[in-house]
Amino acid sequence: MIVPSGSTDSVSTALNSPIQRILLLTALMLLSVILSACNQRQEAAGPQYGDVPQEKAPLQTYHVAVHPLHNPARLTEAYQPLIDYLNKRLPDIRLNLESSRDYASFEQKYRSRTPEFILPNPWQTLQAIKSGYRVIAIAGEPQDFKGIFVVRKDSGIKRANDLKGKTVSYPSPTALAACIMPQWYLHRQGINISRDIENRYVGSQESSIMNVYLGQSAAGATWPPPWRAFQKAHPEEAAKLKVIWETESLINNSFMVRDDLPSELRKRVLDLLLELPKSEEGRAILQGMETARFITATNADYDLVRSYVARFEQEVRPVEQR
Repeated sequence: MIVPSGSTDSVSTALNSPIQRILLLTALMLLSVILSACNQRQEAAGPQYGDVPQEKAPLQTYHVAVHPLHNPARLTEAYQPLIDYLNKRLPDIRLNLESSRDYASFEQKYRSRTPEFILPNPWQTLQAIKSGYRVIAIAGEPQDFKGIFVVRKDSGIKRANDLKGKTVSYPSPTALAACIMPQWYLHRQGINISRDIENRYVGSQESSIMNVYLGQSAAGATWPPPWRAFQKAHPEEAAKLKVIWETESLINNSFMVRDDLPSELRKRVLDLLLELPKSEEGRAILQGMETARFITATNADYDLVRSYVARFEQEVRPVEQR
């Protein structure tokens, strides 16, 4: 505060008054508050700087669960390139691949509606429809979906009757191509599935084949993609085995989406799947999955599986073991 010359005595006298001192202190406090507010407004007005970059908002994450075509490590090797391909072309979301240790754990996932996208076998497709999933594509050519029987070359097995009293391995009782269709084949060859053979459910396609190689089963049921993958991954073991019979073909595995996903996202994913054969990268991805292509489909395309399974259950056994 500036005090005019010659007025020091009068100011000192004024400040001796309690009321004047209170008013002066109040004025100083008010001035301090005003200056502080001005400084805050000035700081907020300009750009903000810092040593640590601001984090982006996390992307919406979706999960893609694939039924146990292979063991988890092999399945990841086969399908992660597809997930990477989709993620590069869907920058506003993130897809994560989910494998399962066996058929039962995979089936529990879609029954609880946990993953947003699933790739089930045709029988599982029917069950997933009940849980609110929709088919958008078939994964692979229909003629490639068939059961095959693998035996050791030195087994001496030539006819279905040669399996009587012996063990046959399968991935799971709900594996359509690798169990239901082979058991139907044996049934049509006069084998009583419940009495003539021992059925061993071993958890995965590769385990079904390895059981044969190790002599723990006389024959192992699987289907073409896992058998081709086994030949590549285990050439020495595969050289001691051979395919002895194969079943008729049916419709292939499906690609499904949960019914609460936006239709726009469903279409974007489907378009990318359909375009895979058009690029070198896409063809390499399909080859790694042992899948020729994806074909547009709907729930109705799997009605033929419903009638096939109904006949199997009537003549052979319930699909789900209680």
